[in-house]
Amino acid sequence: MITTRRNTLKTLGLSAGATFLHPIVSRLEAQAAGKPITAKRFVFVVESNGVKAQQMAPEGVVRKERDQKPLNGPDSFVDVSLTGRKLPFSLEPVSAWKDKMTIVNGLSGRICGGGHSNDHGALGAVPGGRKGPAEVQETIDAALAKTLPGIFPHVGLGISKRLENNVVYSISAWGQGKKLPIICHPLQAYNTLFGSVADGSARQEFIAKNNVLDFLKDDIKSAERGLSTSEREQFGAYLETFETLRDRQSKLNEIKHTLREKGPVASDKYTSKVETDRLDAQFDLGAAALICGLTNVLTISSAAGEQDFDINFSGLGLKAGKHHYGHGGGENGMTYLGVYDMIRRYHFDLIAGLCKKLDAVKEGDGTMLDNTVIIYLSDGAEAHHSRCWEWPMVVMGNMGGKLKSNRYIDYPGYAQKGHRTIANMYVTLLQLAGSSRTSFGMADPALKDFDQHGPLAELLV
Repeated sequence: MITTRRNTLKTLGLSAGATFLHPIVSRLEAQAAGKPITAKRFVFVVESNGVKAQQMAPEGVVRKERDQKPLNGPDSFVDVSLTGRKLPFSLEPVSAWKDKMTIVNGLSGRICGGGHSNDHGALGAVPGGRKGPAEVQETIDAALAKTLPGIFPHVGLGISKRLENNVVYSISAWGQGKKLPIICHPLQAYNTLFGSVADGSARQEFIAKNNVLDFLKDDIKSAERGLSTSEREQFGAYLETFETLRDRQSKLNEIKHTLREKGPVASDKYTSKVETDRLDAQFDLGAAALICGLTNVLTISSAAGEQDFDINFSGLGLKAGKHHYGHGGGENGMTYLGVYDMIRRYHFDLIAGLCKKLDAVKEGDGTMLDNTVIIYLSDGAEAHHSRCWEWPMVVMGNMGGKLKSNRYIDYPGYAQKGHRTIANMYVTLLQLAGSSRTSFGMADPALKDFDQHGPLAELLV
């Protein structure tokens, strides 16, 4: 079969679908030959408007709101197993993967400055806010993309509150003065990512057919002939992901715990004006880009950045924007904390969908999810008017057992002995990716006596 597979790859190399199918077939070939799977992937889901740390604690853990000042919390390090504990309401959708989950509280990012958004500072551990191009610095997603290069080194997808924004440059940067794009229109993202399999007239054919499976049907048949029965079954798991792209109707009415009075009219979520539809579509596209090997680093922005932070999630039955809730306003019988929880839960519904898709694809002795780390955070750190004294994060995945998981950890308060920063978290991710870097971003001058280099040893096996 190996010779047949090689012939298959050679044939694909001359076809329109080479860019698209080659990584998939190569992965199956390596698996059949008993070669180790070394793929590593990182996904950042960045939501606007802050995350209250006390809303991230699991059942049985009382997490009081900390004062926004030095020595602002206990001097102890908390490490609690999630086994037998109910997750907070907003995180419940990912309960099935609790054994691969780490909730991290207590990290600071004071160097970023704070405000409605820290923009590139959130992923850069550098001064944030709106900066001119020359002032923007490398962000962690770009640093990982350089360590784990792919066909697309980095893919940025997201939504903006303004429908006219095709692309924004709000949270990611390749390096100094080099902002990375976040594509905000799903249909444009679809054509950019999957239209890459075609050039010239073939590209026009792709756009006309508007479905990657239809466009690649001949290549798929060719690839399947070169695979054994078991490999063909695995190949089918990849193709199921692209069937998701065929079903472009809104599934919002299947999401529980929203207050939308009526289920949405079925619409093309790739062109929908409803922000939840568009975000749903971007998660579909991101999953497909990872599964077919187009990229190893994905950033999904949920209206992150100063220009979009006050987006209104009308698709969840809400009429006011996030600015209203940030100032303590409630809606539909909920306090502002209840609204925060509901919106965040929708994001974790989408993250759960991503986990499910990655977990369905075999890779080595496990699945793609085993070799993927998903990091959820807000560009606004801990509050609507953030000061970055603490920066809650949720980490999904254990990178093949290299990350300790199934736990809630909370670092000592700012300037307390043992306190760490988001820069330490980003070094942790870099070292998981195989980088030898021991520092990232800029050090907090107020913590000059603290170790702001190296990884978070508490997270590593």
